[in-house]
Amino acid sequence: MKTPKRLLPLIEDGLIDEVIGQLMSGKEATVYTVRCGEELRCAKVYKEAMKRSFKKATQYVEGRKVRNSRRARAMEKGSKYGRKQQEETWQNAEVDALYLLANAGVRVPKPYGCFDGVLLMELVTDGTGAVAPRLSDVSMSEEQALEDHALVMHYVVLMLCAGIVHGDLSEFNVLVDDYGPVIIDLPQAVDASANNHAESMLERDVNNMTQYYGQFAPELLDSQYAKEIWALYEAGDLKPGVELNGNFAEATELSDVDGVLEEIKAVLFEERKRQERQAEDQESS
Repeated sequence: MKTPKRLLPLIEDGLIDEVIGQLMSGKEATVYTVRCGEELRCAKVYKEAMKRSFKKATQYVEGRKVRNSRRARAMEKGSKYGRKQQEETWQNAEVDALYLLANAGVRVPKPYGCFDGVLLMELVTDGTGAVAPRLSDVSMSEEQALEDHALVMHYVVLMLCAGIVHGDLSEFNVLVDDYGPVIIDLPQAVDASANNHAESMLERDVNNMTQYYGQFAPELLDSQYAKEIWALYEAGDLKPGVELNGNFAEATELSDVDGVLEEIKAVLFEERKRQERQAEDQESS
């Protein structure tokens, strides 16, 4: 095939030897299969901001830290330089997330670096060497669905323990090889502690996965994994090895505000009476 323009610099620099073909084209990038020496890898070419169709992108960049103060000011002002820096920050976020999550024990494609808006990473394949299918194209037994769902929930916990919420997790952003699920597509990953939308994003991620696996294991459809995971996280009890059961009892009792106010009034009344008695004793003495 004709070499895409964005991949030419990587060929010239010897990072890629040959472009085999287009693997997929999505809302944020086009992915190609490329040969690097004796290995086949992926080259993810990010689309420019104006060509991306990723919705509500500002929600995803909220809370992201930019170490360089000049860069941060430029990004806030929206200058040409600032927009360029925003693009680099968006692209590098996926590389950073891949390295971080791999170290945390989450199965993700191995990254090889991001070069001029092109992310080079591992090509995930099945046992025959063919490109691994997306979860959306896979059917399974009830037993397999329960096993893989538990594994994905484990990955969600590991991500959150590492401070990250995927933000766009679904059956379309998970590959399945001979060893199970592999999490992909992370440029929109958010900082769990700094992004005000982190809880709702995690809930959507978990519910997406639960509903998909629930097609094969209906018992999952009544579970409350998202609320259970977030409650553990907020309480500081979320650990990599935590055992989840999908149960979560929401508080149903409303706070007795009137009762609390009455108790406060009673305490204040008693304190006033105590002060009055103390004042009377001082006068009589």
